[in-house]
Amino acid sequence: MNYASMSKSVYLLLFLLSFSQHIIGENLFVTEKRTVVYQPDTTEFIKRYKELDKYYSDKKLGSFVENGTTYFKLFAPSAINVRLCTFTKPDDKKCKEYFMIKDENGVWEAEIDAEHYGLFYGYKVYHKGDDFSNSDKTISVDPYSKAVTTKTAYMNPRRSIVVKEEPYDWEGTDWLNHDWRDLIIYEMHVRDMTAHKSSGAKHRGTYKGLIEKGKKGGIDYIKSLGVNAVEILPAQEFGYCEIPFKDSLEGKFNTWNPYERNHWGYMTGAFFAPASYYSESWKNFKLNEWIGSSGKQINDFKEIVKALHKEKIAVIMDVVYNHLSEYEIGNLKQIDKEYYFRLDSKGNYIAQSWCGNDLKTERPMVRRLIVESILHWMKEYKVDGFRFDLATLIDWKTIEEIREHAVRLNPNVILIGEAWGGGGYSPDGFSKRGYAAWNDQIRNGIKGENPNDGLGWIFGKWYNNNSPKRIKSYVNGTLVKDTLGLFLKKEHSVNYLESHDGYTLGDFIRIGTRDVDPHKVIKDVDKHVRLTPTQLKINKLAALFLLTSQGMTMIHSGQEFARSKVIHHKSKVKDPEKGRMDHNSYNKDNETNYLNYKHADTNKELLDYYKGLIELRKKYSAFRHADYDQVAFLEHPLSKFGLAYLIEHESENFIVLFNADKNSDLEFPLPYGTWEVLVDKNSAGLIPVSIVERTLKVESSTGTVLRKIN
Repeated sequence: MNYASMSKSVYLLLFLLSFSQHIIGENLFVTEKRTVVYQPDTTEFIKRYKELDKYYSDKKLGSFVENGTTYFKLFAPSAINVRLCTFTKPDDKKCKEYFMIKDENGVWEAEIDAEHYGLFYGYKVYHKGDDFSNSDKTISVDPYSKAVTTKTAYMNPRRSIVVKEEPYDWEGTDWLNHDWRDLIIYEMHVRDMTAHKSSGAKHRGTYKGLIEKGKKGGIDYIKSLGVNAVEILPAQEFGYCEIPFKDSLEGKFNTWNPYERNHWGYMTGAFFAPASYYSESWKNFKLNEWIGSSGKQINDFKEIVKALHKEKIAVIMDVVYNHLSEYEIGNLKQIDKEYYFRLDSKGNYIAQSWCGNDLKTERPMVRRLIVESILHWMKEYKVDGFRFDLATLIDWKTIEEIREHAVRLNPNVILIGEAWGGGGYSPDGFSKRGYAAWNDQIRNGIKGENPNDGLGWIFGKWYNNNSPKRIKSYVNGTLVKDTLGLFLKKEHSVNYLESHDGYTLGDFIRIGTRDVDPHKVIKDVDKHVRLTPTQLKINKLAALFLLTSQGMTMIHSGQEFARSKVIHHKSKVKDPEKGRMDHNSYNKDNETNYLNYKHADTNKELLDYYKGLIELRKKYSAFRHADYDQVAFLEHPLSKFGLAYLIEHESENFIVLFNADKNSDLEFPLPYGTWEVLVDKNSAGLIPVSIVERTLKVESSTGTVLRKIN
């Protein structure tokens, strides 16, 4: 995640709010390796917290049409005056205002005769100390908006849209209901999959471009890999623009983002609305224009889900419920800061997400908003699952209620937590509640924590507390029955070596082998991308371990061809890092992030190796469903980096041999019988490359998979 600030208007609002009562959160003592989030300073603030906690309503919220009348309902218990503002066009300078009436449970209501589908609207929300005569009052977006139109400018002004929920032809498609153990997830960004010209897409960088058939990139490429799920980086409406570079707000200077953009989407602005960012033409996308006003993003998102489901590929959404977008005004911060956010004793936002404001998920109506958002995406968009960003910042009761309601709707819904962040570290806590979680232990143990002085097993090194014992645990799903294990079930372990965060695995290996200086300016990216023999071996070794281990498997887009994220050395942006490999590309809507499919051709041998391993994993359930006691290990007597294990599952017998020793070839004795080699240092797949008996020599930094011929 990244840092940013709020606008001067918000600063003024906070000054006015300082005359009113400020509320902080409840005492959050938690267990299972989670840390204390915060504690109240005084009994007075606890009392005020309890007073706000009493508000709850089960009324339908948002805008909707019933019996020829258009209704608007907003929950804001701390507000003392709310006005509905409607617009004929999103860029209208003035709006038509309607006073709203507050009920005893904190819900403000208004209604307009007739059906006003397509109407643009928002709310002016006044709190104690505000000037009711202020005609320039910030207009807030409806938190239950099903679609919004956004101006592509700093502070991201928005208008909600009254949406007509019309029938959609799903053509018989529905949730895919994959067994979690069988999941091979491809983490991807909608725009990056087709924005590069090498993708061949007509509608580059859009929802439509992603599902164009017969193209080099997009859905056909994803299908060719053999993966059965995609995890889409945030596609709920989000803040696109950050603080202007070198500008100052609230004493903070934007020295970190010369691009002034938020490309990845981890700054959610509306939890029920698909991002219009991906519905607009890639070539015509400009700043300071309104996008999404037609509402076509609703059907565009449904189209990608349907198209992926037709290919038997599940759709997992990466969702951010731990904080709200920091780069804008006109959202929950203006609607009811004291109810929706965790505040300190002075009324300031708590920012353990490092993003300026943390949602108070333990509030009953915040919890309701989150749960109903999840159910909306499941019902309206047929989404198969969710990955929760910085999930330990979401309180346990909310985590439990999400699962309870989601499972009731779809018993096989996929639920994955990023089980760390400002709220602590607790993959075990998520596992106890029926969630999977990203497995950072396998990531750091196998790859390493950083490529400079924190190299892992694939480099012939032990990072931190790793050892042969830990490597064996990773093979079996990092279960709690093992020392330092995390998960009750192996399918709760999301095994991965690369994600959107940090260096790509390819770049990590380029730096870790000392082949590339991370401070070097790279001018010929095509030459830089081409793997050396050593880099290729280590990439293959990492892939082999990942795709033969028990648990869910996740690879990040481009990992399969050792993608490199290089900031163009001739970039017009004044970036001091240009020309270097990027380890935090969240802000770059450019070729640093776009997948260049020419590079997939450059490293085709690695790409084919990944495809072969995926094919092997899908064909043989031993690598997905084997019980703990069906895996037997043997360490090599001459090297602590030599490891072998035998799997006996459903009348099939396999041997997996690893030699992570970077200096020595190792000879392994084989159990009695004849074995066909399905994976070796060169290739992977279902077609045997040779037949062996008795012993097999494994070259340094390589591995192999053998299947017994019955």
